[in-house]
Amino acid sequence: MTRPTLTSRSLPRPEHAAGVPSQARPAPGSTSPASSVPGAGVDADRWPDVARPPSASRLRTSVSRLLVGRALERLSLTRSADGAATGPVLTVHDEEAFHRRIGRDGLIGFGESYMAGEWDSDDLAGVLTVLAEHVDDLVPAPLRTLRSLWVSARPSGDRNTRAGARDNIGRHYDLSNDLFAAFLDPTLTYSAALFSTLPARFDALERAQHRKIDRLLDLARVGEGTRLLEIGTGWGELALRAAARGARVTTLTLSSEQAALARARIADAGLADRVEVQLRDYRDIEGRHDAVVSVEMIEAVGAEYWPAYFTALRRALAPGGRIALQAITMGHRQMLHTAATHTWISKYVFPGGLIPSRRAIAEHSAHAGLTTVADSGHGEHYAETLRLWRERFTSRRPAVAALGFDDVFPRMWEFYLAYSEAGFRSGYLDVRQLLLTEGTLR
Repeated sequence: MTRPTLTSRSLPRPEHAAGVPSQARPAPGSTSPASSVPGAGVDADRWPDVARPPSASRLRTSVSRLLVGRALERLSLTRSADGAATGPVLTVHDEEAFHRRIGRDGLIGFGESYMAGEWDSDDLAGVLTVLAEHVDDLVPAPLRTLRSLWVSARPSGDRNTRAGARDNIGRHYDLSNDLFAAFLDPTLTYSAALFSTLPARFDALERAQHRKIDRLLDLARVGEGTRLLEIGTGWGELALRAAARGARVTTLTLSSEQAALARARIADAGLADRVEVQLRDYRDIEGRHDAVVSVEMIEAVGAEYWPAYFTALRRALAPGGRIALQAITMGHRQMLHTAATHTWISKYVFPGGLIPSRRAIAEHSAHAGLTTVADSGHGEHYAETLRLWRERFTSRRPAVAALGFDDVFPRMWEFYLAYSEAGFRSGYLDVRQLLLTEGTLR
């Protein structure tokens, strides 16, 4: 199938996204400072909280230096006095700024310090995996009750109202189609793949994405004549494969950039008569469908709207129909903490998003009248997917710069991919494929 040429549009860049190229930063793996003054050259209008460390009391900074220093040493993330290291190493270039940021803003400050070039690692994903594996004991138990001093509530402006959801989706997915094409495989699939063997090479990713998609379509029993609703179009690969099976597909997205490219790909494949791409909120679904598929879309819904999401799924289902979901999950206790906290991910990558727990999915879907029939996980496959994306992205940094993104953006994106990979490698996160029905299977 011939794929249409991608184009990079002149998009209005959201704050915390991209800007005029500034002073070069070291690639992940470098242990030399970004500049003589980390953070120098950062566009303060574009990245206000990266350009300069926040004001923080000496007490907070000292506590950070003590706790973080001890934790890094205990986890063998620093070099010994003779320069030896037995695993991944975190190298701090500006200790004052590093500890001031963490003392003031906790994990948000930790991520912003990396974006500013104040620390690096010879193995970024490795360092973050070690930290994720020990996330519950990084801070001594008596001090955990003071957690509220280092975290802030999520901004009310990030709520996923209809208008808010469009804005939140646009801030991530409308950055540039060419940005995503720079590190995704030719299917442009931006969700966990399912590999035949691990570890995997990048040239296995396209087949692994098709394996994942086909498994979901099989769960939903999508075939000739199936009326399929997809919630979350991506760039159209699932819709294409479903239409090739003979299904009639309605697929919904809030991303204008994704919709435009998905329509072009569908037309190029000669399947425009079988697939309709709609710029529509899931809360405004019309009609009844034999099958509903939604891949890693629930994470963008927000806990406040999970009841509406599952009610919409149930309302869209024809009698005897099937719902196949792919969802990232975390432990229930961790989810409750995250739901009440503004995180680095919610600030810079997925505003308004929240990863659900399996318990939350079970409770909200059951309340909507849905029954979970099948549930399987493959978190290690997401870790591998993210590793391949991260390595591809890192190798193509010049192509990203050519799209107009400044030097902070790739550090942010690499941190995001490595941070996510660490979540799956440590077992803190999982990804599940679920089959839901309303009780009368066909």
